[in-house]
Amino acid sequence: MATQGAEVLVASNRGPVSYTVGPDGALSSRRGGGGLVSGLSAIGPDTDAVWVCAALGDGDREAVRRADGGLLPEEDTGGQRVRMLDIDAEVYADAYNGIANSALWFVHHMMYQTPLEPVFDAEFRRQWDAYRAYNQAFAEALAEEAAPGAAVLIQDYHLALAPRMLRKLRPDLRIGHFSHTPWAPPDYFRLLPDDIAAELLTGILGADRAAFLTRRWADAFTDCCHAVLGPAIPSGTEIGVHGLGADAEFLRERAHRADVDERMAVLREQIGEGRRSVVRVDRTELSKNIVRGLLAYRRLLEDHPEWRERVVHVAFAYPSRQDLALYRSYMDEVRRVAEEINSEYGTEGWIPVLLHLDDDFARSLAAYRLADVALVNPIRDGMNLVAKEVPVVSDEGVALVLSREAGAYEELAEHAITVNPYDVVGTAEALHEALTLPDPVRAERSKHLAAAATALPPTKWFLDQLNALRG
Repeated sequence: MATQGAEVLVASNRGPVSYTVGPDGALSSRRGGGGLVSGLSAIGPDTDAVWVCAALGDGDREAVRRADGGLLPEEDTGGQRVRMLDIDAEVYADAYNGIANSALWFVHHMMYQTPLEPVFDAEFRRQWDAYRAYNQAFAEALAEEAAPGAAVLIQDYHLALAPRMLRKLRPDLRIGHFSHTPWAPPDYFRLLPDDIAAELLTGILGADRAAFLTRRWADAFTDCCHAVLGPAIPSGTEIGVHGLGADAEFLRERAHRADVDERMAVLREQIGEGRRSVVRVDRTELSKNIVRGLLAYRRLLEDHPEWRERVVHVAFAYPSRQDLALYRSYMDEVRRVAEEINSEYGTEGWIPVLLHLDDDFARSLAAYRLADVALVNPIRDGMNLVAKEVPVVSDEGVALVLSREAGAYEELAEHAITVNPYDVVGTAEALHEALTLPDPVRAERSKHLAAAATALPPTKWFLDQLNALRG
């Protein structure tokens, strides 16, 4: 534990490092990437900083047990000071899967099939108590680690109650909360029980500053405050917008390494000489709308037979939350529709859909580089960095077919072909338009998309929030 206390603290469910236990009992660590990792490393070694996160699995829990006061060895964390919390496994499961991912995520993405769900019963209330306990554990750890007047940046819907809890423990701190998801409009947010809705909002309003990826999500939060808490709320909490952009320097360097070149050669062979490619890269989250994307591609082949044998849909649908039955069945449906298209339209020399379900970052970058069209059609998405990353990495320029329900739409709409994510026929026509764009037009649009996509790279995104919080 820090003796003087940290000047800057980050709190998030997932930390910058994860552990596995080998057969011999030895721990091995793996460092992650992302905007928070980039941003926290950018504040410089002279600033005392601590990252507080939760132990996610058995390897993490064992690492915490071996660590000094929960502070992980810095050789495992790239020199960052990381305090990992060994929250009771059942409490964690109820908070993370029961509340955060099965209730709050569904509300903010407006994903419920409302004739049957949600049902906020006694079991939900029991899990809500676990969510409170989980947030309280973070608040107490942050209170212990923070120097007087420190800046604390709390992340996402997993930790919506922590700002208010921390404020009660340490009123001297500067506290920020950032939402990485959309925020539901009042009519949908109020599916939640009234007391729970109020507790979530007042939890975030414990922060000096609540920030969002787009103005749309920020306004929805303010509207919810007015509807649930009263027209004068939020008072005392500043509302900010920080549209996380792509890390152009990292992506361009990584996309030209040898392993990416190897995968490009394989993909080119699989696609076939002279054919166009429609690329999508997603985790199989319910909000990503992969099935309707496949249905739109099938509609394209039906309505525009001239594209048969002339285009390939390269679809990477990487596993997500496979511990939840609903996600497993969704992945099964993705696989089924892809196989159906290949069976219906495929020929001896042409596979219409190349579907990959195993995660491979180098292969994703290879697909980014060679894509003629990028399909990004989420039902609802806080930002969607894929929409920003593909134009940055593209070799020849890419046409972007983009859902108006992605946060990235606010910044990229002018140079993208936008679609209603539920409209399969409209999306098929958008794919046809994108495939028929003249090469110079596509290249020019792609250049503008890349410029907009990199306006707020991860390091600047983080430092802007930190500077605004310090005020």
